[in-house]
Amino acid sequence: MQASSTKKNQTTQLRQLTLLAPLSGLLLPLEQVPDPVFAQKMVGDGISLDPTSNELLAPVAGRITQLHDAHHALTIASDAGPEILLHIGVDTVLLKGAGFSPLVKQGERVAAGQALIRFDADAVALGARSLLTQIVVANGESVTRIAPARGRVVAGQDTLMVLDLAETAATSRQGSDSSSTSTQRSAPVRLPNPAGLHARPAAVLAAAAKKYLSDVRLVLGAKEANAKSLVAVMALSTKQGDEVLIQASGPDAAEATSALAELLAQGCGENLAEAASPAPARAEPAASANPVAARTVAAAAGELVGVSASPGLAVGQIVQFRVGAIDVKKTGGTPKHERARLDAALHEAHAQLETLKAALSDASKAQILSAHQELLADPDLFEAAIAGISAGDSAGYAWRSAYTGAAAQLEALDNALLRERAHDIRDVGRRVLALLAGVAQTAIQVPDNSILIAEELSPSDTAALDRSKVLGFCTTTGGATSHVAILARSLGIPAICGIDAAALNLAEGSQVVLDGSSGVLQTAPDAAALDSARLRMAQQAQRRSEEAAQAHLPATTLDGQRIEVVANVRNAADTLEGLTHGAEGVGLLRSEFLFDERDTAPSEEEQAQAYSAVAQALGPERVLVIRTLDVGGDKPLPYLPLPKEDNPFLGLRGVRVSLARPAMFRTQLRAILRAAPLAQLHIMFPMIATLDEWREARGILAEEQAALGVGDVKVGLMIEVPSAALLAEQFAREADFFSIGSNDLTQYTLAMDRGHPQLAKQADALHPAVLKMIAMSCEGASQHGKWVGVCGGLASEPLAVPVLIGLGVTELSVSVPAIPAIKAQVKRLSLAACQQLAREVLLLGSAREVRARLAAFAAIAETTTT
Repeated sequence: MQASSTKKNQTTQLRQLTLLAPLSGLLLPLEQVPDPVFAQKMVGDGISLDPTSNELLAPVAGRITQLHDAHHALTIASDAGPEILLHIGVDTVLLKGAGFSPLVKQGERVAAGQALIRFDADAVALGARSLLTQIVVANGESVTRIAPARGRVVAGQDTLMVLDLAETAATSRQGSDSSSTSTQRSAPVRLPNPAGLHARPAAVLAAAAKKYLSDVRLVLGAKEANAKSLVAVMALSTKQGDEVLIQASGPDAAEATSALAELLAQGCGENLAEAASPAPARAEPAASANPVAARTVAAAAGELVGVSASPGLAVGQIVQFRVGAIDVKKTGGTPKHERARLDAALHEAHAQLETLKAALSDASKAQILSAHQELLADPDLFEAAIAGISAGDSAGYAWRSAYTGAAAQLEALDNALLRERAHDIRDVGRRVLALLAGVAQTAIQVPDNSILIAEELSPSDTAALDRSKVLGFCTTTGGATSHVAILARSLGIPAICGIDAAALNLAEGSQVVLDGSSGVLQTAPDAAALDSARLRMAQQAQRRSEEAAQAHLPATTLDGQRIEVVANVRNAADTLEGLTHGAEGVGLLRSEFLFDERDTAPSEEEQAQAYSAVAQALGPERVLVIRTLDVGGDKPLPYLPLPKEDNPFLGLRGVRVSLARPAMFRTQLRAILRAAPLAQLHIMFPMIATLDEWREARGILAEEQAALGVGDVKVGLMIEVPSAALLAEQFAREADFFSIGSNDLTQYTLAMDRGHPQLAKQADALHPAVLKMIAMSCEGASQHGKWVGVCGGLASEPLAVPVLIGLGVTELSVSVPAIPAIKAQVKRLSLAACQQLAREVLLLGSAREVRARLAAFAAIAETTTT
């Protein structure tokens, strides 16, 4: 694993600090963390890590300046200046220390790679919103650039990120001298936060304090901290009920003390009701050498109990599955010959997994098999096998010793997450072993209505199950975090892991009821139990079946209004999946996916191939709407330097970036235009605010069209800012269509960042002000016979569909899984009723009132159609 490379030909040597991975796992950008404080980088910039290990290591040498009382987070002040905050999981502060064991103390010096915190991954995963672990630079002024690594990392070995240090990094933590004589102190505030000022509320306070010129201090008794420093605030180790106050010195001290004291009294943006909820009961580990997650319910007579791995009900007949042993000889040919056999088997196993991945429609399942391909290239496994071959063993014998030994090491660890990974090693190892032994591995063959019982299922076996015959399965090993459980959930197969071993003795063909939601297998259900289970299954499946059966028919209201339901996609694979769900085209192809997570801009050829692949999947009869590059100050690209902006949402975003980089813009337009012969191509520009921007972008496109000789292409714009909605009639004179980006339109109309921890819940796209912007857009478009679509999150929300149709929207571009349900909903509505509903909600005063009215409308519509 390597971090992004740094330039080595600079005239002056950069001061750099390399951070090691504190956990093993997969690296993710902070923007993907389900917590706006981290995702919006209010805490600081850095990276997130989805862990597969359970012992947090120091990424750098330094001193522990803060260890939270809940033991889920700490800060290391490195000798070079940067302060590194490590935060295990999301909402883990609510666990109040359950599942965490600190191995260091505050004030202690630590070495890079030293163990800091050990945690129970199963217990934490069950009790928290996410196990994603954040590693951020808390004092951002100490660094000028962060170069994060990508992909998978090994704790204590691989580079996590490289920091370019600012010249003042070494002194950045020194206190500043305030020459102002104006000092103010607020009245004491009793902290309402159940966990005190942990990372989230501390970040909100620090961000607010930075708006003031004055020196601002948070005072707790005889202790005080720089209120502009997240690390310093957390280091106070405040608790609920502590009395604190704000002290400020400087020109705006009075304003700072008043505003920040009020912010503290309100909880600094934390949802106090949710934060006060007791932590979920901690699962007790089983006592066996290979424990599974705790049993969720007590077993009654005629029941066997395990862990809920995948929800759902199934009624079927028992089929016992046993993995046959693969015999190999201990000795073989020459070491050279046996190594060649091992190389060939590894290569063939990789190809088998690639074929299996290609047959899967679900990206998450394919990622699991990609991880198996990585195991095939594991150097430790390979070296252990080569050592055996060099000692005279056959390739098969040496390989089996290598992978079983590695799996046994993981299974012996006191870490359920790592024990689950042992199953993956055995699965990959068995695949290679079968090739070396000449044993054909075939998919599990079962009769109809089967409930599979096995000691263990491999991920590749699970991915290849015949869903039409296997209604559910139980394994005596594994847990809810295993890859088998993940695959079962993605396949929609009810499953129980870690079930009582007595299940292995159930008679073949006996009838059972498997409840994956509760983790219970009824082994001798009577007629009443069978009838109840089947009724519940029928009720759950009926609507899904009806929706899926009708998904490929046009979506037309009861009174004949045609609504096109299309898909939001990133690539050709998404497009094909959308078509299988009934999509009538693509309403939004996000072109930025080609530009993300790379060091250079994609070439025209690379872009053209990607756009053309989507167009070919659609065919000439379907519409393809491609949005040009939508990045900017809030979504930077590493190879596209943009000036630092105080308000990136109001700066260089969307089309403004393209117009500022005309060469890159023209390259993208040429690549898009090359897809014109393959589908009904539509191009739209994001974040258009003025007619001048529209005309400049449209003019550049016209020049490229003329140069390539491409004629019939529809051109439109996204309505994402109020000015575009207010000028809808003027835009409609020149544009071919509008597509409303409800997410951005909401935050710009309400002046509320939809990721803000205090405002996110108020940034509701069903606010009457936002609906009026949509209404104006539709009215302006209708005056010139142009159509309006919605491609933001609002289009996928069933509650919003009637009012959008009533306002005049005729195209809904939705997430792929939502397509059948949205199409079915349209068919249950009448345009006239939707128009009356729209007129009513536009007169309301709040999003809450709108939602209440829409809920009542939905209830009446549901009653009428059932």
